[in-house]
Amino acid sequence: MESVEALVAHIQALSGSADELAQLHGLLKQADGDALRARSGALLPFFSQLHPGAHSLGYLFLLDAFLSAPANLRAHAGGDLLATVADFLISCSADQIRLSPDKFLNVCKVLKSELMQLNAPIRGIAPLRAAVRKIQASSEHLTSLHAEYLTLCLLAKQYKAGLSVLEDDIFEVDQPKDLFLYCYYGGMIYIGLKKFRKALELLHNAVTAPMSSLNAITIEAYKKYVLVSLIQNGQVPSFPKYASSTAQRNLKNHAQIYVDLSTCYGNGSYSELETFIQSNTEKFQTDNNLGLVKQVLSSMYKRNIQRLTQTYLTLSLEDIASSVQLNTPKEAEMHVLRMIEDGEIHATINQKDGMVSFHEDPEQYKSSEMVEHIDSSIQRLMALSKKLTSIDENISCDYAFLMKSGRERGRGFDYDDFDSVPHKYF
Repeated sequence: MESVEALVAHIQALSGSADELAQLHGLLKQADGDALRARSGALLPFFSQLHPGAHSLGYLFLLDAFLSAPANLRAHAGGDLLATVADFLISCSADQIRLSPDKFLNVCKVLKSELMQLNAPIRGIAPLRAAVRKIQASSEHLTSLHAEYLTLCLLAKQYKAGLSVLEDDIFEVDQPKDLFLYCYYGGMIYIGLKKFRKALELLHNAVTAPMSSLNAITIEAYKKYVLVSLIQNGQVPSFPKYASSTAQRNLKNHAQIYVDLSTCYGNGSYSELETFIQSNTEKFQTDNNLGLVKQVLSSMYKRNIQRLTQTYLTLSLEDIASSVQLNTPKEAEMHVLRMIEDGEIHATINQKDGMVSFHEDPEQYKSSEMVEHIDSSIQRLMALSKKLTSIDENISCDYAFLMKSGRERGRGFDYDDFDSVPHKYF
């Protein structure tokens, strides 16, 4: 291997055109390995001779070699090193670092790990958000960094920061594990924001995604899926037909206490549900779900009040308190007011006689705001349909897919078996 000085000179000279970067990449791969790592302790002074934006590829190789030595991390833990790494992730060239994505991912994971040990996850949010955008081929691409970034957002309790990647439509996934973690952590982000409908969507995806065997992520996602379903809808839906047979057969067996909680919730008795939760507090605490379970208990009042709207047109606050097992009419009034504000029921309260009148949904679906909302939803669905059609066509013409389909039939494939494939692809 050449000296580090010579390697740095190559990096400075060959970080321009695509051809130069290709040549540099070859030199860096030749230099990479035990020889470079053996000299990693002497690399730190050379970072000042390189610009993280102009010399990103070479900077990345040297940084990865430096961070690979635990002694270097111990010697510079919490100092300027982490600031150097963060600055690199923010300033680096996306085109250059994509030439070596594995090393880039490794640098990001080292930064995350070090910040977690320092109990300073918030310091990694901006750098990792920039890193996600730079390693992505497009906003539709799910990478291994998404889960790392969402982990930091959760630990720092910066839930809104997680929305920057959760609001993208994902169509490309590198590894199945990336999808499961993205959906699980994303669901937790939305739970933290009290956006239970969005949380339910992501947890549902984690539970129903294709799988040949159960994994720990899916089991934990299912536990939260049950709890959020009860909070949002008052019941847990059955598995859809497209869910894997593995999930349908086995998930409930690994979350029996949550299935029992759902059954107890369905009985509509607040005191019975409270007793069940108290007797299983330790188990819920072990799963780190006790806070969510308490929200399930609180939602029982809301669910029982909603049931009353299906039976009565008017009802006194005293009767509501008695029916849903609240202590006083004042508590019933507070619950009803909160539900009216959240749009969960439509009602008015007569303060004079303490009577509550329940009404039909006043939305006529003809205001300009509603028309605009419906139109934007239609446009989004049309774009989604077009995208799914394109994906379906590409899969239908994929050689590996056709071969696998043929093997499952016990013979080679015949193009006549795939009449649905658009002829323009042949």
